Amino acid sequence: MKLRQRLPRPIRAAARRAYVAAGELTASHRPTPDFLLIGGQRCGTTSLFRALEQHPRVARPTLNKGVNYFDLNYHRGPRWYRAHFPTRAVFARRAGGDARVFEASGYYLFHPLAPERIAADLPGVKIVAMLRDPVERAFSAWKHETARGFDTLGFEEALAREEERTSGERRRLRADPDHHSYAYRHYSYASRGDYAEQLREYYRRLPASDILVIYSEDFFARPDEEFARLCSFLGLPAPTGVIFDQHNARPSSPMPGGSRRWLTERYRDQARELEDLTGRTPPWPDLTRAGSGRD
Repeated sequence: MKLRQRLPRPIRAAARRAYVAAGELTASHRPTPDFLLIGGQRCGTTSLFRALEQHPRVARPTLNKGVNYFDLNYHRGPRWYRAHFPTRAVFARRAGGDARVFEASGYYLFHPLAPERIAADLPGVKIVAMLRDPVERAFSAWKHETARGFDTLGFEEALAREEERTSGERRRLRADPDHHSYAYRHYSYASRGDYAEQLREYYRRLPASDILVIYSEDFFARPDEEFARLCSFLGLPAPTGVIFDQHNARPSSPMPGGSRRWLTERYRDQARELEDLTGRTPPWPDLTRAGSGRD
């Protein structure tokens, strides 16, 4: 465990605030990201982040994996955002300055204001999305939220009450940029899996050539191949010796059969819509079969 992780939480929070405050004084000397990992949640973004930070020509945020600027902290302004990245002097020493800086948030894909904010503030940025079978993702998200104490309902009840608990929250987030919705962020188990709808917001605002979709199952089955594809997309050589580990995995447990059937029906067109949007077929056989009989 790193030394800073052994410190009490209040001390770590105070140290982060002090670092960011100092970083704001030199914000003009700090770059903004060349690319963003926008999620999705519980799709392997942390594992991909850990692989990327091993690349000798990739620079991550100095403190945390994600800054959560375009979803939760946009009101803090661009100097606050820049404060989280290394200075250009440090950046220049990395691979002679020919490096790429990035950050990651599992909420950027789902937050309704993130796509337009990113497109407006980071012209030319590249977008990387990791997508997992949405049926499995929903169950994994519920296990994650309950383990962290954010939810107390059983999975079937959480699915049944999702619409009620999150009703109007997306509209309110769009209408009030300062609004933070606990329910929308933590209780959206099924709706976070509507990937095509969320990605279209990015394709509307950014060139398709600047968006890369990686299916989690492909990445964990063939990490070297998928990582090389990502490096090519970023205009970087694929390094050797990268260690691909799976991070933040939760212990497996059986999903209730009724929930699986309900989710499979909900997502029956998801694979086909994603293939139409991205040109790549998702490796989700249950959903591919579910949507194969539709006109």
